[in-house]
Amino acid sequence: MLQDSPGIILITGIMASGKSTVAQLLAERFPKSVHVRGDLFRRMIVNDRKEVEPDAGSDELNQLRLRYRLAAQSAEMYVQAGFTVIVQDVVIGPMLNDFISYIRSRPFYIVALCPNTATVAAREAGRSKQGYGAWTVEALDRVLRDETPQIGLWLDSSELTAEQTVDLIVSRLQEGEFS
Repeated sequence: MLQDSPGIILITGIMASGKSTVAQLLAERFPKSVHVRGDLFRRMIVNDRKEVEPDAGSDELNQLRLRYRLAAQSAEMYVQAGFTVIVQDVVIGPMLNDFISYIRSRPFYIVALCPNTATVAAREAGRSKQGYGAWTVEALDRVLRDETPQIGLWLDSSELTAEQTVDLIVSRLQEGEFS
């Protein structure tokens, strides 16, 4: 059940797991909402942008933390203005704890989309933008499943449409609440 008070919902998962579509559709369900696309903050860097690759060093991880802090601060400001905020980004592995530490507002919900790798690979092949470079679907999926704290609502959306995924999130959102 969607609540009337503003809050923050993080939609996370690996690339091509459906985050963008699901986050937008979810935001459209609230009467006063914002969709914060975390990757926007990465793309705003014009010179010296560091891409996070499998063997990322401190410079890459520091830029990733900066991106998360900017997304979290934007979300916090929108919540203070009375909006429900859906933040969408690849926030996996131990970095999920970093992102959580940047969010002060409550309620705060975490939803991880985790379709199987075959589904993700098929979605990636069908997209105009290509997210995978140095990463493989399988390698990023291992980070999600093996290194990410099992916090919030985890959904296998392999067999679901985006609308069905949003319906499931709406009906089970309380399971994703972080206190």
